[in-house]
Amino acid sequence: MKSLHRFFLLIFVCAVATLTAEARQEGNVEIVPQSLTCESMTDPMALETRHPRLSWINVPTSDTLKGKRQTAYQIRVASSKEILLKGRADLWNRGKQITDNSYFIPYMYWGKTLKSGQEAWWQVRVWDERGIVSDWSEPAHFGVGLKADDWKAQWIGAPWQSEEVSAADSVAPMFRKDFILKGKIERVKAYVTAMGFFELYANGQRVGDDYYVPNFTNFTRREGLDHANIPISDHFRDYRIMYLAYDLTPFVQEGKNAVGVLLGNGWAHPSHRLMAPFGSPRLLCQLDITYAGGRHETVVTDGSWFVKPSPIQNNDIYTGEVYDARLEEPLWASAGCNTSGWQKAVIRKAPDGKLTAHDAPTDKVVETLRPLSLVRNKSGEWTATFDHVISGRLHLRGIKGKAGQELTIRYPCEEPVGSDKYIFRGDGEEEYGARFTWYVFSQAIISGVEHLTPDMVTAECIGTDVPIDARFVSSDRLLNRINTIWQQSQIDNMHCGVASDCPHRERAPYTGDGQVACPTVLENFNATAFYRKWLRDMRDTQNVDDGYVPNGAPWQPICGGGVAWGAAMNIIPWELYMHTGDFFDLWENYHAMKEQLRHMQQSVTADGTMFQQKTSPDGKPLYWLNLGDWSPAFGLPKDELVHTFYLWYCAELTARAARVIAYGFHLVPNEFTEDTEKYHALAKRTRDAFHHKFYDPEAKSYGDYGSNVLALYMGVPDSVKADVVRTLEHEISETYNGHLNTGIFGTRFLFEVLCDNGLTELALRVLRQRDFPGFGHWLEQGATVTWEAWDGSNSRNHPMFGGGLVSFYRDLAGVRLEPPLSASDDEWHRLGFSLVKSAGYRHVIIRPCVSPTLPRVAYEKMTPFGLLRSAIQYKGNDGYNLTLTVPVGTTATIVLPGLEPVDVGQGTHEFSFFAKK
Repeated sequence: MKSLHRFFLLIFVCAVATLTAEARQEGNVEIVPQSLTCESMTDPMALETRHPRLSWINVPTSDTLKGKRQTAYQIRVASSKEILLKGRADLWNRGKQITDNSYFIPYMYWGKTLKSGQEAWWQVRVWDERGIVSDWSEPAHFGVGLKADDWKAQWIGAPWQSEEVSAADSVAPMFRKDFILKGKIERVKAYVTAMGFFELYANGQRVGDDYYVPNFTNFTRREGLDHANIPISDHFRDYRIMYLAYDLTPFVQEGKNAVGVLLGNGWAHPSHRLMAPFGSPRLLCQLDITYAGGRHETVVTDGSWFVKPSPIQNNDIYTGEVYDARLEEPLWASAGCNTSGWQKAVIRKAPDGKLTAHDAPTDKVVETLRPLSLVRNKSGEWTATFDHVISGRLHLRGIKGKAGQELTIRYPCEEPVGSDKYIFRGDGEEEYGARFTWYVFSQAIISGVEHLTPDMVTAECIGTDVPIDARFVSSDRLLNRINTIWQQSQIDNMHCGVASDCPHRERAPYTGDGQVACPTVLENFNATAFYRKWLRDMRDTQNVDDGYVPNGAPWQPICGGGVAWGAAMNIIPWELYMHTGDFFDLWENYHAMKEQLRHMQQSVTADGTMFQQKTSPDGKPLYWLNLGDWSPAFGLPKDELVHTFYLWYCAELTARAARVIAYGFHLVPNEFTEDTEKYHALAKRTRDAFHHKFYDPEAKSYGDYGSNVLALYMGVPDSVKADVVRTLEHEISETYNGHLNTGIFGTRFLFEVLCDNGLTELALRVLRQRDFPGFGHWLEQGATVTWEAWDGSNSRNHPMFGGGLVSFYRDLAGVRLEPPLSASDDEWHRLGFSLVKSAGYRHVIIRPCVSPTLPRVAYEKMTPFGLLRSAIQYKGNDGYNLTLTVPVGTTATIVLPGLEPVDVGQGTHEFSFFAKK
C-alpha cells in the first residue's frame, strides 16, 4: 500500500507538467539554473531510491530584475558526462515541462530504469515568463546504490578479536587485498561499510575525505537493553547499516593493484560504562569493476583478505588514541606488500541491520584554525591556544623525535575528552592527527617534543558536513555573538549523522535536544538530508508494540529524557516539511508520528491531561524516562503541564500533516482526511484540559517557570488571554528583573511568545542581560559556544538553548514560514497561507517585530528557491524601512504596522512604515 501511495504521489507532484514543443524565443536570458542537487545533496555517490528527485535554484542575471518566474523546464539525464555534453540523454529526456516547480522533480518511471550501481549525469534548462530559455546548466551527478542481492561480499574481522567485544578490540586492524585488472578499465567503484569507523585506501593513497564513517545507526540487536541504566525493550522497528560508495577509477591501473582498509571501533564498541556496544568492529567491502568492453568483475571481502594490527594500538571515542609510528608499514595498502607476518581475516557474523546507501552527509574537516599563541612552559610543555572551542583534533606536521619517544596531547576541558599518545618512528619529520575520535578544546597541551612552531600546529574542526546557509546580523553586537556561539556549538555537536547533547561527556543523540533546536538549525544550516537520516533513525528505534520513541536515536542507555524527547518524532518532520515543502518528509514519517501519539495517549489521565510515568523493571516510575522541562534557571514547571503541552503540540502537528497528505493523495481513497479531524479534536480536547487543570483564575496564571509561555503558545481562551499576557510580563520584568526563568523547552518558545503578544522590548531586555541567567552571562565568562546550564555547571558545549533563537529570524527580522499555531483560520486566510501551497519558502510572511533600540537587523537564508533577505532599519522620526529580496519561485505577504498586507514576487522591494512606541 505504501508503494502504491508513493507512486500516486509521484504522479501528483508531476501532474501539472504538460509536454509541449515550442520554438526558442529570442531575448536576453534573465534567469539561469544553478546549485543542482539530488535528494538535497550535491553529487551523491549512492542513493537508496531508484526514483531520485532533482532540484535547482533559478538565479536572476541582475539584481535589478523583478517579477522573474520559471514557466517551464527541461531535464536530460545520461549514463556518462561525455554523452550528456554531446547533447544526448540516453537515460531520460521527457522534454519541456510547463510548470514553475524547480525542486524535488522525480526521475519518473518513463525514464530508463536505473540499474543497481548506475551512474547518472544530468542537466536542466529553464524558460522564464517571457518564454526565453536559458542555456543548459553545468552537469551534476548521482549514483544508485546496490540491491540486497547484488552484495557478494562477506563480513570480516580480525582473528585476535572476538565476535562480541573484549579488551583486545582496542587495537585497530588494517586489512588489505591484492587484485589484478586485466584490460582497459572503464570504472572501478568501491562499496564499503563497517560496524565501526573505516578509512579506505587504494594503491597507497587515502580515498575520499570522510571521517567517522559510516554514520551512526541502529546497527544490530543487543542483549540486555531492558536491564541497562535506562532500560527499554529492544523491540525496535528496524536495524540498519549505511554503506558508502567511492570512485576508485583514478586510483587504479591495469595490472597489479591493492586496496586497504583501516578499521576503528567507532560506535560499535565504545568504552563508556553507560553505553551498550553492538559488537566487535567488522568490515564489508565490494569493488565493482567494469572494463571498457562491458565485462564485469568483483573483488569482495572474504577469508582471502589479509589483516594485521595497525599502528593505532588503542582507539576509543571516549578515551582517545595511542599511535605507535614504529609499527607503520608504508606499503600496507600498495600492490606488492610483503604479507609475511600478516594473518588471514576471519568471517564475522553479519549484523542484523539492512544495508542502506549512505544518502546523508558524512563528517569532514569543516574548519581549520591556526593557534593564536603557542607557548612553552618551564617543564617543556607547549600550550596551543585557539580562537574558539571546536570539536575535532589537533594535527601536527613536521614533528621530530627519537624512535620510541612519546608525545602526548591533552585537551583541557570541563568534561572528560580523552587524550592522544604518539610514539615516534624516529627517522625524520613525522605527522600525526587522531583518526577515530574527536576532542573538544580551545587549548591543547603538547608534551614530549622539543621543537614546535605555530605553522606545525593546526586545530581541525571535524563534524557532519552540514554547511551554514544563513546569516543574521544586527546593530546589537551581543545578539550577533549569541547567534555565533550557538552556531559553533551546533557544529561541534553534529557527528556521524546525528546531533548530540554535548560532544564530550556523553556524545549521545538525544531526541529532545534535537527537536528543541531543530527550527533554529533549519534556519541556519542546509540540514535537509541530515534530518531525513536522523528521522529514519528515530523510526528505526521506535517500539513496534507501543509506539514509544526513546530519548535517543540510535538508542544508547545513557539517554535520559521524557515526553518532550519522543515528541521529536512529530515535531522534526513538521519543521522539515515547512522548510522544504516536501510531501515525503511527512509521508515517510506519518505512521511513526501516529504511533508516537498512540503511545502518548496511553498516559492521558481522566481529566484529559497527560502525565507519563514509565517504570523500570522493579515497577517503580523511573525519573530518567519521565522528565518534563530540563536545565532550568530557577525551577521547573510541573511535569504534567509540560507533558500535556507536548501532547497538544504533537496532536496539532500530526493533524496538519494528515491534512497535507490528504491533499497530496486526493486521487486515492485514504484515511488522512479522517485523521485530520481526529487529531484536531485531540489537540482541542488537550488544550481545553490544559486550561481547566492548570489555570489559576485568582493568580491569572498557569504557573511559573515557563508555564505561561507554553500556555500562550498553545492558545488560551480569549477571556483570559490579556490577563495571562500581563501576568507573564510582570513575571519576567518584575519577579525576575528582566531575566528569563525557563528551561530548554520554555526558552524555545519564550521570545516568540513575547514578540507575538506585543512585548518585543521585554524580549530584547531579556536577551541583552549580561548576568545570571542569560546568554550574555555566558559571554561575559568567555564562552565561545552555548552551555548546558545557565549557571555554567556541567557541560559547556550544549546547543539545546539555541531553540529560542529562532525568534531572531521569525520576529526581529520578520521571516515567518507559517502563522502562529494559535492563529485563527481567518488570520491564515488573511495572510494567504496554505499548508500545502505555501510550505518550503514558496510563500513567506514578512511581519517584523521592530524596536527603536534595535535600529538595524537583517537575516538572509538560502532557501530551496534562492536567497531570501529581510533587512529592517530604524530611521528615527522617519519611522522604519524594510528592504526585502525575494527569490525566483517565492512570493511574500508583507504585514507591517499601519499598512494593509501587500503581496510581492521576485525582486528587491522597499517599504517605509511607522510602529507604535
